[in-house]
Amino acid sequence: MRVLLSTIGSRGDVQPLVALASELRHLGHEVRMCVPPDFREWIDGLGIPVVPVGPGLRAAAARPADPQAPPAPPSPEQLRRAARATVAAQFETVTAAAEGCDVIVAATALQVAARSVAEAMGIPYVFAAYCPAVLPSPHHAPPPLPVPGRPPAPETAGNRALWARDAAHFNDMFGAALDAHRASIGLPPAGDVRGHILTDRPWLAADPTLGPWPGPDGSGVVQTGAWILPDGRPLPAELAAFLEDGEPPVCFGFGSMRVPQDLARTLIGSARALGRRAIVLRGWAGLAPVDDGPDCLSVGEVNQQALFPKVAAVVHHGGAGTTTAAARAGTPQVVIPQVYDQHYWAQRVHRLGIGAAHPPAVPTGESLAAALRHALRPEVALRARAVAARVRTDGARAAAERLAAADPAA
Repeated sequence: MRVLLSTIGSRGDVQPLVALASELRHLGHEVRMCVPPDFREWIDGLGIPVVPVGPGLRAAAARPADPQAPPAPPSPEQLRRAARATVAAQFETVTAAAEGCDVIVAATALQVAARSVAEAMGIPYVFAAYCPAVLPSPHHAPPPLPVPGRPPAPETAGNRALWARDAAHFNDMFGAALDAHRASIGLPPAGDVRGHILTDRPWLAADPTLGPWPGPDGSGVVQTGAWILPDGRPLPAELAAFLEDGEPPVCFGFGSMRVPQDLARTLIGSARALGRRAIVLRGWAGLAPVDDGPDCLSVGEVNQQALFPKVAAVVHHGGAGTTTAAARAGTPQVVIPQVYDQHYWAQRVHRLGIGAAHPPAVPTGESLAAALRHALRPEVALRARAVAARVRTDGARAAAERLAAADPAA
């Protein structure tokens, strides 16, 4: 079987698909990936063919966010033009990438063209979400997605109304472009764009303990467990020595997110206020210590599976992958959500009792120290270790075996 795995997003969107690719290849199947160009070198090095789609993402994330002078939001018409451009690029690129494939797996709801390409080729299509909140349910609201030019939803709006509003946004942004391209290849209009992308039987690649699907078993959602890529890399010598040279430090990292220029000062200051050392993961924003103090260290991309069990707490943005990695390590977390599903993961960390959810705002030294003080309580560490024992590690294997079945959507 030849499989195309496709996504548009940051490393947190790409790495689970690499985990699935690894399991599929272990089962003897051929895999091709369609991902942003930022990840081509990494995936090429794994021996997986890559077709890049869309523009590079890292340059934008590396520009520090300035809360004092935020850029002007795009107008609704600018958003529609960008949507038309990305839909056109997706149809062209995904069509070429899917040539000769037997099934397409798409992750993230911005994969507007993938299902139409599969339909035109007469092959199965599977949509995968990494967070329950991405999938419609009366039990939760959609992830917050501010849209320039659209007034906020009424505070009294229920979940069903919020999901209807979310569907209308997809139709407004992508409907005309999607249907025009479908017509050009002989397909009828899609109708409900979001429903077309997600299908009536989406997969949920999230851990059932951390992110359980709230609906009944017959809801159509297939929860496989999180797709975790095993990482056997040793920690850099400098980092290993730092870890051995004192009490477990606090680890700070924001992955591919943009952050304010002075955030590193706040992060390190909050650790110092509690008498803790600090490790700063530079990420795409290039975070770095503000001085040469021996109590802090800045490192690049490292093996989180090896690092997180050795630290006292992990402070992060709330990406699905980082949340799962910290939970699997049994390490308390402080989540500072910024966008989309990160708010869901912050609340899950809080409700499970394995850390703290910081308000979705730029932290101050005082607010972050308070959240850390809570996360570092002994009872939180005990709870984190208890939850860690329940986190599944076989999600990617389960998904690969299901995909290899005669009907992957069954």
